[in-house]
Amino acid sequence: MSRFEHVPHRRAIIDRRVIADALAALEAKDTAALRRAATDRLKQALDAGRAEIARRFAEHPSRGLEAAAAGAFLLDQILRLLWDFTVQRLYRNTNPTAAERMTLIAVGGYGRGEMAPHSDVDIGFLTPWKQTGWCEQVIESMLYSLWDMGLKVGHSSRSLDEMVREAKKDVTIRTALLEARYVWGDTDLYEEAARRFKLEVEAGTVRTFIAQKLAERDERHRKMGDSRYVVEPNVKEAKGGLRDLHTLFWIGKYIYNVASAAELVDKGLLTRAEYRQFHRAENFLWAVRCHLHLIAGRAEDRLTFDLQREIAERMRYSDRPGKSKVERFMQFYFLQAKVVGDLTGVFLAHLDEQFAARGRRFFNLPTIRRRPRKLKGFVLDRGRLALPRDRFFAEDPVRLVEMFALAEQHGLEIHPLAMRAAARDAKLVDDVRGDPRANALFLDLLTSKRSPDTVLRWMNEAGVFGRFVPDFGRVVAQMQFDMYHHYTVDEHTIRAIGLLAKIERGELTDDHPLATGLFPQIVSRRALYVAVLLHDIAKGRGGDHSLLGAEVAERLGPRFGLTPAETEMVAWLVRWHLLMSATAFKRDLSDFKTILDFAEQVQSPQRLMMLLVLTIVDIRAVGPGVWNGWKRQLLHNLYESAEEVLRLGHKQRGRGERVAAKQAELAAALDWDGEHMASFVRRLPESYWVAEPVDVLEANARLVERAGGEQLFIDARPDAEQGATLVTVYAADHPGLFYRIAGAIHAAGGNIIDARIHTTRDGMALDNFLVQDPLGRPFDDAGQLGRIRTAITEALANRFKLNDRLRAKPLPRPRADAFPIEANVLIDNNASNRFTVIEVNARDRPALLHHLAHALFQSRVTIRSAHVATYGERAVDTFYVTDLFGDKIIAAGRIKAIEKRLLAAAEGDGALDIAA
Repeated sequence: MSRFEHVPHRRAIIDRRVIADALAALEAKDTAALRRAATDRLKQALDAGRAEIARRFAEHPSRGLEAAAAGAFLLDQILRLLWDFTVQRLYRNTNPTAAERMTLIAVGGYGRGEMAPHSDVDIGFLTPWKQTGWCEQVIESMLYSLWDMGLKVGHSSRSLDEMVREAKKDVTIRTALLEARYVWGDTDLYEEAARRFKLEVEAGTVRTFIAQKLAERDERHRKMGDSRYVVEPNVKEAKGGLRDLHTLFWIGKYIYNVASAAELVDKGLLTRAEYRQFHRAENFLWAVRCHLHLIAGRAEDRLTFDLQREIAERMRYSDRPGKSKVERFMQFYFLQAKVVGDLTGVFLAHLDEQFAARGRRFFNLPTIRRRPRKLKGFVLDRGRLALPRDRFFAEDPVRLVEMFALAEQHGLEIHPLAMRAAARDAKLVDDVRGDPRANALFLDLLTSKRSPDTVLRWMNEAGVFGRFVPDFGRVVAQMQFDMYHHYTVDEHTIRAIGLLAKIERGELTDDHPLATGLFPQIVSRRALYVAVLLHDIAKGRGGDHSLLGAEVAERLGPRFGLTPAETEMVAWLVRWHLLMSATAFKRDLSDFKTILDFAEQVQSPQRLMMLLVLTIVDIRAVGPGVWNGWKRQLLHNLYESAEEVLRLGHKQRGRGERVAAKQAELAAALDWDGEHMASFVRRLPESYWVAEPVDVLEANARLVERAGGEQLFIDARPDAEQGATLVTVYAADHPGLFYRIAGAIHAAGGNIIDARIHTTRDGMALDNFLVQDPLGRPFDDAGQLGRIRTAITEALANRFKLNDRLRAKPLPRPRADAFPIEANVLIDNNASNRFTVIEVNARDRPALLHHLAHALFQSRVTIRSAHVATYGERAVDTFYVTDLFGDKIIAAGRIKAIEKRLLAAAEGDGALDIAA
């Protein structure tokens, strides 16, 4: 019972004596009826006990270990009552033979005395030899009763010989049995099993077990994303989760036979302070896991966005200026995950010292060539940077920065005990923040061409980074509560720095040929690296993080040792780090006013180069799958157009000259005769020739030629370079054509990311759509392409009710409901000389573009181009429009009516009254 001593008022959870008396009073006509009656009574006790545990947990929502222990205690009592009832009332055996002895053990997490509300009940039945008929009856009856109570049971029944044999050959079984705990039955048999496990399974296998558990851990981390800063973590399995703490305990128990994590202190594997961290992290993670199970009503270990909000509420977090309760809760979660990582490093360092052969490391880390045994006062311990004495940092706190700079400069690992000392002494770095030597070392580390991200991550893990740069410390473990960002702010920033170094080294030429080619022309690479470090530094402060971040940059630049010019450049880059992506993804780049306005803001080719590279690494560091060929194409187009303006001045190269050049290039590609080409050119307005690149012009021309006199012709061709499929519709123009095509494409499973609408002089529409599948890839198989053609054809021919088709489409991301997004409509007559620009911000949902386009059709507006950008759960759809006469929309009343209709479409459920 000592395992559960810290669970208060245990009898209020379940009073075994009272229930035993109730079971003893049961009467029934046969064994089956008696078992059912007993099961019903035990189910009542189980439900009442769970309700009491849940009530206590609601009162004290942070007591995770207490709730987990109470759950295991309740199961113990239920199993003991069921065992006694089964062997005394159902299958009474007054004179058991030696073979009919049996013991019931708890294994795995239940064996450790920890149970989440909906965890599996892992138990084992042990017999001395082969099972007898009586043993089989008892086991079968108990299992049926447990299943009838609604419990998910993981069970085994083995003889002692089978137990030893299975444990020897399977590390999972060995781990489960390592935590085996006596529940009920024959105590002598249990003690014999424990003795044999120690002598025959554990003896001589310590090294093998450690290696297997660490390999298992690494594989689990790989499957879970290999970062403890993924924004929807798995509380049990992810890096920095409960399983990592359990792994440490299993290894310590296997070596030293400890009964609890607290005993690891006596064995020298953890200090008292580290054990307190271990206990705090374990308690918090158990609390989160128990809340997850209770909210979901099942075994759920993934901390998804919708559950994060509710758990933050239950655990009584509150909003703070610039940071919501859910962001504060998740920041604490990631800080605990970081603690788990720190403890793992220290723990493994001790094992490495104890189990390594002389001159060789146990964990088979990469061997490092022989190096001098001393380096700037530090010592080298088997190739790892270590401290010569315990007070080494206290003697000169600059060494806290120097250690990481040396590790990066010389390609060294840092000894985990040196990391432990750095974490302990991190506060000493407060006194040397203004020290020029410390700042020079930090700047050298940050701007290294090798792999600064690896060592900056170590510096962050030790807590030195956040104390040396307190502004960075404010975003450590800070999540961004949206579906766009995959990592915490600090992890996103460090990944971006790593990507920057890779581009500079030329390792990402295939993905970023322009950025790689421009990098050698960047005059102040130091300013670019510092700008990447600081671009998100002011997130979570309330207000525009770009503006606030620029103020931080002006303050930190001189401290880091940057020149006034470099500091000014960093502040400008941080202030405008979102400008290029916003322009490229939300504006029409064929509208020269867009390019002029952008170039006017940028003003210099150096800024333009640096802004391009910063934009690329910022997008790529958001998470996997966010970068694609279409974004690269848009950014390249914007860069090249703006660079031309900055080089030649604010004069557009003769529009007619550019159109003529494109037409000449097209004529060469098509090889048409002069009259044929001239006829095609006459049919299309000048805006068409400006808007479309030559490859699209060629595809359009060939499509028009194939169409001949047909009134509807559709082509769809994947473009691997842009990561999308170009869908071209050539049809007789009529009002509402655009919204019908958009709806049909969605009904066929496509997402439109860009659209250009053109009308020939003889009344035909020539519309180009860039389309991706729901995972951001091009449609590229014949079936998908066929579905798009068929859907558009049927929608334009009114062969089905489009709205019915759209309603039948399943919601692709219902988790977006976890995020409050206020729809917003911005109507701008200054962004273009020829068009009114309408930007709609709304929650991303199926067929949003279709519904917005229909609202514009109802408003008697002509759409000239549409641009779609999505940021997780948020969509930003931009339309370039005119009235039916081709003029800008200026009347205030008309603008107000359009805004109202678009807001209704953006906020609606999609059930617009659309006939077809």
